[in-house]
Amino acid sequence: GTTAAFSRESATLAANQGLYNGFMAAGLIWSLFASDPVRHQIQIFFLLCLVVAGVYGAVTVSRKILFVQAGPAALALTLVLVAG
Repeated sequence: GTTAAFSRESATLAANQGLYNGFMAAGLIWSLFASDPVRHQIQIFFLLCLVVAGVYGAVTVSRKILFVQAGPAALALTLVLVAG
C-alpha cells in the first residue's frame, strides 16, 4: 500500500499536472478563436511550451514522456509551422 504522506504528495503533483494541462488546452482553444497573425503566434507559443515540458519530463522523469507528450506536440508544431 501507500502511506498517507505519499498520497498527499501524489495528489499535489496530480493537481499541478491537471492545472498545467488545463492551461495548455485553454491556450490552444483560445488560438482557434483568435485572428491571424495572433492565432499562429499563440499556437506556436503553446505548442513550444508542450515540447519543452515534454523534453524536461523526459530528462527528469521518464524517456517515455518524450514520445507521449513532446512527440505529438512537436508534430503539431511542425504542421502549424508548415501551414503558417
